[in-house]
Amino acid sequence: MENSEIENQTKSSSWLLISIIVVTIIVLSLWFYMSEQVAPPKAIVKEVVLEPVLKEVIIEPEVLVIETQESEEVIEPVVEIVETTPLPELDNSDEWLREKLPSLTWRKELLKLVIDDDMIRRLVVFTDNFSQGILAYNYSPLVSPSIAFSAQETQVFDENNQQQWEWNVQLEKRFSLYIELLRSIESDNLVKWYLEVKPLIDQAYSELGYPDDDFTDTLQSAIARILDAEIPKSPLKVIRPSVMYKYQDTEIESLDDVDKLLLRIGKENVLIIKSILLEFSEKLAEETST
Repeated sequence: MENSEIENQTKSSSWLLISIIVVTIIVLSLWFYMSEQVAPPKAIVKEVVLEPVLKEVIIEPEVLVIETQESEEVIEPVVEIVETTPLPELDNSDEWLREKLPSLTWRKELLKLVIDDDMIRRLVVFTDNFSQGILAYNYSPLVSPSIAFSAQETQVFDENNQQQWEWNVQLEKRFSLYIELLRSIESDNLVKWYLEVKPLIDQAYSELGYPDDDFTDTLQSAIARILDAEIPKSPLKVIRPSVMYKYQDTEIESLDDVDKLLLRIGKENVLIIKSILLEFSEKLAEETST
């Protein structure tokens, strides 16, 4: 076969291939376009023979009237119903709290340390005074230790001829049950309980003369006093100029009553209290800041 014939056949084959590709692209484009419509019409497909090895597909749309009915799926919102027990009146809240308190601790026998009379008002008044460095003993939410403070007499006198008394470290154990009560309460549960009774706490705080203040700020301030309290590195010494003991160090004696109470509780006990209250304070801050 001559070169010219081969070249003509090659050109003819090339155009045939190009024609097939173009027809294919047109068909695919029409199919894609028609499939994107909301209600595509039916189509009549007619085949036309171009070559023995090639079939051209021509699409002639049939005019159809199709009634479409659009339906919107309505998704009902899922509403989770949480049953909540309404809070009692502040004046009648003690009985309700007595039922609640056992759920806070696994050391239920230690709840005997809690004074269960006018509990919310006691908590509010004591905390408010505590934040200012004042101990309101008459409003303490806890009973006093059964063992009173005492010191060991010595024969040592200071420069003012005051007899010195040694600090009785063993007496710090009188606070051990209170520490155990605190340790038995999960901070998450305590925060949840606090937020639950917050409306009653706010009412009691308003009665105290703070209608526009948030009691949580006062509570955090009281906790901060404990977290910031310094722990003496050397043993404490006391004197007894009268019936009551006083700290020999005048700087310590001039501290607020709250700070002196923390000294009496003892170093190890205060460290535990700091750890517990720090965790509670942080979790409370997280919950109230959202």
